[in-house]
Amino acid sequence: MERVRRYLGTFTGFEPEARLFLVTALLAGGAISIYWIDFNLYLAALGMSPATIGLVATVGSLSSALIAFPASWLSDRIGRRLVLITGLAFMTLAFGGFVLVSSPLGIAALVAIFAGGQQIFFVVQTPFLAERSRREHRSELFALVFAIENVTNVVAAIVGGLIAQAIASAGGFAPGGPEPFRALLLLMMAVMAVALISLFRLRDDRPGAIRPDAGRPVPRDRVTGTAASAAVGRGTTVLAGHRPGLPRPADRDRRTFIRLLVPGFLISLGAGQVIPFLNLFIERKFGLDIASLNAVFAVTSLGTVLAILLQPALARRLGKVASVVLVQGASIPFLLVLGFSPILWTVIAAMAVRNSLMNAGNPVANAFAMEQVRPEQRATLSAAQNVLWSLGWVIAGPWYSVLQATLGFETGYALNFATIIVLYTLGTALFWVWFRDAERPGAGTERSGAGTERSAAGGA
Repeated sequence: MERVRRYLGTFTGFEPEARLFLVTALLAGGAISIYWIDFNLYLAALGMSPATIGLVATVGSLSSALIAFPASWLSDRIGRRLVLITGLAFMTLAFGGFVLVSSPLGIAALVAIFAGGQQIFFVVQTPFLAERSRREHRSELFALVFAIENVTNVVAAIVGGLIAQAIASAGGFAPGGPEPFRALLLLMMAVMAVALISLFRLRDDRPGAIRPDAGRPVPRDRVTGTAASAAVGRGTTVLAGHRPGLPRPADRDRRTFIRLLVPGFLISLGAGQVIPFLNLFIERKFGLDIASLNAVFAVTSLGTVLAILLQPALARRLGKVASVVLVQGASIPFLLVLGFSPILWTVIAAMAVRNSLMNAGNPVANAFAMEQVRPEQRATLSAAQNVLWSLGWVIAGPWYSVLQATLGFETGYALNFATIIVLYTLGTALFWVWFRDAERPGAGTERSGAGTERSAAGGA
């Protein structure tokens, strides 16, 4: 018990604005979770075919890819806070539009707005958290944010399913009809609006903005010795140590960036063929209603929360790189069960374990990535990772649609699952080969120049 108390104590000592952001993550995560669990089902209820749903998803992925670098650049120019606000505003607007629009073209346009807002939020979230945390707290802070987002998956899945079922029963609507989903969309819009309001409590971090506590000494990064950025830069009126614009990395920086990005791109190519369509896969294969389907996703998220919170301890024992490779590699065999087992309970168990393991390393990996590049490169690295993740889904979405249209449900999904297994294995192996020595003493982790790398995964 004492050991548990000591471990829980590592999740304290965060910067005040980091603690405030945890509230935002809780609210926004709830709305986003319901979207990912139920939105494809809503499109199916509107009468869209699997191929059309795949193309709509591709529009969202393309929007995400296009907005990432502008969001990164803009956050360097006007501060992280305003860009985060913009991202949540886009998502709130899209939720309202989904209730009013039902044509495929209109839905696709709104999906582009929603996906763009989500990309803006997540691109800026990573450097925002890195800049509002010290190295000794960073893994725990990232893990806690990811855990909160997964807790919202559980709550959103259960509550969303129950609400949809209650609305269908009270209104006499067909359980699989669009009306219950529209009620969920209104709920998501309200929750996202509250999350948006919470961001206005963050300190103004625009370059040149006068802060209430100006005049105090500028904190120095404990490892690099450089001035801290605006996130923890109390007592300065500019983004201390922060050079606006895209960096021009040296050859070593370029090699680091490329090696950071390639494994993630491979994994995104695999994930984009399966992950966005898991709800459709399970619903059709086992004939589950919306409440049962949401309960399945709630079960899978519970394991993910626990795995994420335990991952920082594993990282301290094995090192960040080894711990990420261990959990990602261990998740791959469960894809075989998930994709090919005809028994529901084994599929649910495999999805829970796979989801827990594959995503457990993400917060540690993201924290590690932010430590390995200069402060002015963090937003660009985050944008590049998100662009390639979205690009992988842009490629994978149409491929899913083609397979569904030409090979049908069973054969198409069989090929999708075989491909994701190969790509996950290759991405994880490359990460290990390239970075297994990155955390040796003297390897130069968290220095002012570019250093080592990050894990491939990101919401896979």
